Amino acid sequence: MFKNAVDLFEIFGFRIRVDPSWLIIAALIVWSLSTSYFPVELPGLNRFDYIGISIIAMLGLFVSLILHELSHSLVARMFDLKVGGITLFIFGGVAELEQNPRNAASEFWIAIVGPLMSIALAGVFYTTQGILPAVGASPLIISLFGYLALINLVLALFNLVPAFPLDGGRVLRAAIWHFKNDLMTATRIASRIGIAFAIFLMAVGLVSLFMSQTMGGLWQILIGFFILGASRSSYEDLVIKQILKGQTVHSLMTKTPWIAKPGDSVQSLVDTVILQKSISFIPVVEEGHLLGYVDAAMVQTIDRENWSDTKLSDIYVASDNSNTFLPDTPMQDIFTQMAKTGRRKILIAKEGRLQGVISFADLMSYLAIRSGLAPTSNAETIGKRKSAIYE
Repeated sequence: MFKNAVDLFEIFGFRIRVDPSWLIIAALIVWSLSTSYFPVELPGLNRFDYIGISIIAMLGLFVSLILHELSHSLVARMFDLKVGGITLFIFGGVAELEQNPRNAASEFWIAIVGPLMSIALAGVFYTTQGILPAVGASPLIISLFGYLALINLVLALFNLVPAFPLDGGRVLRAAIWHFKNDLMTATRIASRIGIAFAIFLMAVGLVSLFMSQTMGGLWQILIGFFILGASRSSYEDLVIKQILKGQTVHSLMTKTPWIAKPGDSVQSLVDTVILQKSISFIPVVEEGHLLGYVDAAMVQTIDRENWSDTKLSDIYVASDNSNTFLPDTPMQDIFTQMAKTGRRKILIAKEGRLQGVISFADLMSYLAIRSGLAPTSNAETIGKRKSAIYE
């Protein structure tokens, strides 16, 4: 989901990463605090004092978000769920679960612990703010702790809004799941509420823009768009998991793909396979043993005058664990691998012998038929996200 995120450190075995988009919100926070919040709270200070305390406040929010997401991750681990890591980005932070909770109880506790952590942090900062005057702390430090108490309370209350996929929306899904005993129904209802909230938030943002509240209105619209997309994709993600559940790649793969030999020339491959058969992905096999593959994109990197002299043995990509899977591999694993790596086709082999080829188009056609989605829908984008994202 966050291909450009940078790893910072690990805590309790969870990778903490920052997406470059976080720099935007970090800069906005520092700018807003240094020009509006702290000058109002503490008038009369110089510009560098305001900027310095604003940077510290931004870092305090950074730590608060990590603790919020870390609480999700630790509770998920208690329920034996794998967490890919914690990533901070422009809209806050996410704990990336690699699978959905197994029951309503685990969903509830994983979701609710985040806002509880933020409320606890707000309480700690507020209490500390009350103690600091007695120990002679400067007004600047006291104001800093007041801001951190406020922002953590706001973070908790916003996340408790029952709009999926916010934490409150996941608590709502857990409740519906518990009473309906149907995850699909619960997700559909929670997602629709999330979509409605997103539309409401964007409408409020538009009104704010017309009232000259440019920054606030724009921010509401952006958050609304994010929640809208996340609400829709979360439900679509679950639909795909249900469709692919129990299915293996053997049932969908092309069992007799066109193959080439390592001694074939690129010119021969282009003339007899790529152009004549309209095939762009060709496994390379020698005496029944799978060596790898060649595709049209690779051919295009070779000068045309060299095609006759270039053998496939010189250019093919070797078969390995990233591009070759067993026939009994669950289709969900293949779908995830394609989305993760961007591969459109994957080799299927057993004991070094080619069994077939599975393509992204094969998966999309299957999903379209089983789910009633049109082939031109946004199903192609569904696999690009983690199984569950906790805000």
